Amino acid sequence: MRAGRGSAGHPGQAAAVGAPVPLGVGGARQVLADYLALTKPRVQLLLLLTTVTTMLVAGDPPLWLIAVTLLGGYLAAGGAGAVNHWYDRDVDAAMPRTADRPVPSGRVAPRSALVFGVVLATASFLLLSTTVNLLAASLALSGFLGYVFVYTVWLKRRTPQNIVIGGAAGAVPPLVGWAAVTGGLGGVPLYLFAIVFFWTPPHFWALSLLMKDEYARVGIPMLPVVRGERETRRQILLYSILLYAVTQLPFCAGGFGVIYLVSSLVLGGLFIAGAVALYRRPDRRAALRLYLFSLAYLALLFGAMVADARL
Repeated sequence: MRAGRGSAGHPGQAAAVGAPVPLGVGGARQVLADYLALTKPRVQLLLLLTTVTTMLVAGDPPLWLIAVTLLGGYLAAGGAGAVNHWYDRDVDAAMPRTADRPVPSGRVAPRSALVFGVVLATASFLLLSTTVNLLAASLALSGFLGYVFVYTVWLKRRTPQNIVIGGAAGAVPPLVGWAAVTGGLGGVPLYLFAIVFFWTPPHFWALSLLMKDEYARVGIPMLPVVRGERETRRQILLYSILLYAVTQLPFCAGGFGVIYLVSSLVLGGLFIAGAVALYRRPDRRAALRLYLFSLAYLALLFGAMVADARL
């Protein structure tokens, strides 16, 4: 499953044609690191956070259920990441930021990455369906299929709305967590899905402002490339206001109390303030600040949900 690499023999020694080259400790570590990188572990952190916090809001799950659900979720999202590495290897090779990824660098063969991704997704479904429940397994699988076929294959290279529609895949983990604990779905998990769904565009567009030139070079129609930076900043502000409104729905529906309400108001106000600052001051520092804050925002908001449910 590894792309071929050349090797040099000792002086005066002829290398045997076709002889296997032992990986050694360093080589084995590199292989493990590359296959781990295919699962996009940094992206997974927030996905797993929204899963476990939702589980704690939904009930009092045992540790084994939390562990198995997180593992199943990681396998599904990691499989989607591996397939994404396989499909996007051409554009990744053309962008300095991604050129050293395992597939475009040649360290992992494209077919190996594809097979690895499918195996992970299959393992996720089998694990969740046999140890948790069929609904949680099916929801995790829907996230995999949505990210691969809706976002990566269909939308990413065709429309600047790619992250808006395709972002639904990243909003699935709260549904998986809720279904794992309760065996069903209801109003609250759908509100949490909506929060992540409307958080994704301003979060990702702030990053895309920083990567605009690279996306333009490879022809990916991200919003700053197609509509310009000013329109992107305006859309970030509009979605930040919309996100602020959506985060109030769980409280209005009786799903959370005062702790969540105060937290959502403060965090939402800070998010809008950051979007306003970016709109008024169109520089890389403002975009980076908003992007980094958006990561903390989602973690703190879901943490506030747990505090509200438990206190």
